[in-house]
Amino acid sequence: MLHQLRTHPEFVEGCFGCKAATLHLANGEIRAWAHSNEKELNLYSSVRKQGIQPRSTKTNDINKALRMSDKAGYAVKAR
Repeated sequence: MLHQLRTHPEFVEGCFGCKAATLHLANGEIRAWAHSNEKELNLYSSVRKQGIQPRSTKTNDINKALRMSDKAGYAVKAR
């Protein structure tokens, strides 16, 4: 690990750099997270172009704002 090459060669208990070097994420996990995040943000962007203001960028809030707008008959701002 780069941290161990630059700082100290052995694992040191309590060293954040040593602990961080032991963490691993699979590429599939990162892709799944990024894909779901991108999907939500694209939906949010689409709704904002219609003039609707959801409470947040989360899918549940976006869908709630869409339902409120459909029921009201005009673009609403969620509170």
